[in-house]
Amino acid sequence: MRTVLLPNGVSVPALGQGTWRLGEGQRSRREEADALRLGIDLGMTLIDTAEMYGEGGSEQVVAEAIHGQRDRVTLVTKVYPHNATRKGTPAACERSLTRLRTDCIDIYLLHWMGSAPFTETVEAFEKLRREGKIRAWGVSNLDTSDMVELAAVSGACVTNQVLYNPEHRGIEFDLLPWQAKHRMPIMAYSPVGQAGRLLRSPALGAIAARHGATPAQIAIAWSLRREGVISIPKAGDAAHVGDNAAAAAIVLTAEDLAAIDAAYPPPGRKYPLAML
Repeated sequence: MRTVLLPNGVSVPALGQGTWRLGEGQRSRREEADALRLGIDLGMTLIDTAEMYGEGGSEQVVAEAIHGQRDRVTLVTKVYPHNATRKGTPAACERSLTRLRTDCIDIYLLHWMGSAPFTETVEAFEKLRREGKIRAWGVSNLDTSDMVELAAVSGACVTNQVLYNPEHRGIEFDLLPWQAKHRMPIMAYSPVGQAGRLLRSPALGAIAARHGATPAQIAIAWSLRREGVISIPKAGDAAHVGDNAAAAAIVLTAEDLAAIDAAYPPPGRKYPLAML
């Protein structure tokens, strides 16, 4: 599995596992945890979750999956913006640690911007880091101007997790170049899109046929084509996990990339940051 280097010198796999909608009763928690364990065995050892997902249910599923193998996993979770205050952040972190059944979170993210100023959230993150409760911190759903503002407060942010797939390429105009300049990877969430639109794409379908793959695998491979991108597709069952892992081996050709560009053109101007 190819790795991506974070600004703090830690390498993580370029393909990880997302957990949005896990722990909400769509499948049994045992099945979901088994799927995550399979993903770990297949090299997708970065697992992303959040206190928001299933109001902690996703973190509990992750706890089951990493039980007995915590040292194999890069564990990422997120704090709600309304909790990202000087007092609220450590309390939220303790709740996540309890649900995750661990004593340290590898990367703790601000889920999106709220009313708390960056100075306050960063102060809380840095205190947690000094105490050994987290190893690093980052953000999610922040646009370029937000990142510039954050950089003026602290240079310790290690990643920004944003929506990125062929349907949503706006970050290529300015956010991706800004983060590349600062050697800060992005985490691409929902790399296969939402509501199945990408999976029905004629362009992705034709490319998938050439590679003996699925449109979802082509979308994941597309997200991995750039250096400095960590892709975190979700999967709730073993077959889906295996498909996601296999996408890491797909190398898209110039013809493939041109076909995707024709169907989903890269941005020619600034767009508002897309979010789910």
